[in-house]
Amino acid sequence: MTDADAGTPQGDETGVTAVLADTFLSSLGVCTHVGQGVDAPTPSATALSFAGIRNIRDDGNPAHIADWIAMHASSGVRMSLLTNQDITSTVTMATELNAAGALLDVEGPNEPNNEPVTYEGATSSSTTFVPVADFQRDLYAAVKSTAALRGIPVFHSSEAGGSEPDDVGLQFLTIPTGAGIAMPDGTEYADYANIHNYVCGHSQVLSDNVAWNASDPTLNGDWDGLYVEYGKTWNKGYAGYANADLLTLPRVTTETGWLTMGTGAITEEQQARVFLNLYLSAFTRGFSYTFIYMLRDDPVQGYWGLFDTSYDPKTSGTYIHNLTTILADTAGGAPLKLDYVIMNEPTTVHDLLLQKKDGTFHLAVWDDRPTGGSDTVIVDLTKVRPKVSLYDPTMGTLPIGTMQNVSEVMLTLTDHPVILEL
Repeated sequence: MTDADAGTPQGDETGVTAVLADTFLSSLGVCTHVGQGVDAPTPSATALSFAGIRNIRDDGNPAHIADWIAMHASSGVRMSLLTNQDITSTVTMATELNAAGALLDVEGPNEPNNEPVTYEGATSSSTTFVPVADFQRDLYAAVKSTAALRGIPVFHSSEAGGSEPDDVGLQFLTIPTGAGIAMPDGTEYADYANIHNYVCGHSQVLSDNVAWNASDPTLNGDWDGLYVEYGKTWNKGYAGYANADLLTLPRVTTETGWLTMGTGAITEEQQARVFLNLYLSAFTRGFSYTFIYMLRDDPVQGYWGLFDTSYDPKTSGTYIHNLTTILADTAGGAPLKLDYVIMNEPTTVHDLLLQKKDGTFHLAVWDDRPTGGSDTVIVDLTKVRPKVSLYDPTMGTLPIGTMQNVSEVMLTLTDHPVILEL
């Protein structure tokens, strides 16, 4: 009996190495406001389960530890714990969450350019971020020295590198030797760079490749991307990492999104399609985690949500549910190869090869053309494939077509992904 006869997953000898679907699904996050008393834990957990989103980011508040643990128990979500600017309290909260399996990471201060940091009797200002640097350094050291938090990563302070008024090295994860800046060489701040590259950008205008470009690690464009936070800082132009280093820098985005009501708003349908592209683009371009702002609409904080004020899914909540349902999988399996090529792939068309633990491939192909129009591409599968099913997350969770014994598939793409299962 051959391995194939025994049911062993089979791939091609050459081609593209897949990423496990579980790894991609584990990158999906959203910002919640349970810690502020805005979002209720139970309906929030229900919404998260529906959407298939595995991570939340919330404000550190000891009064809500039990709520987050309950949300983890019911929906499986893990938390990016945003510090409350008290190191001892943050570590205590993190330890409780981690003991329950509910902790993803510990995160430094949120946007110190907008929310000043007070530490050891000093407060950050428009002239100095020394308190931010001291706090982030000591938070990192405290997490790493706590045995109960072994293996838990630390996310950098968001927007801190790009906005620092004095060069205290917040544009680095670890200050390199010979940097010649205010903090000592070797100062350790974080395991992951952390940006707020809102896909709407500063112009809040839909454009082709908007999700792809917002996730570009070296682009100095309309978004607060990795380059202006960790390459050459946007406030004072301090030097950080070279472009070659930015390409491999461990990174997350803890806020990105686009609102559906108010200045610069897009329609719910447009938001939903952009968000599908956004999650796929960010992961493909090297972001380990992407947190969309935010779970549900709020009249005070804005209509950015995947769900409305009543926790009912907006179009984006439904489409993300469809995507995560199509790709649903758990950890396991070893990545295999699939030999394929997209012929004459236009600059707005992108692809990501995923694989479930049973060996089934799911090839996501999307066109980042929210301004209109379409592109027709041919996916050359290099040899005859017995069965290929086509899914469209804007149309539901079931295949919209199935092909038998095909070696190529023609796709007409517009502004969202389709998925080939084979």
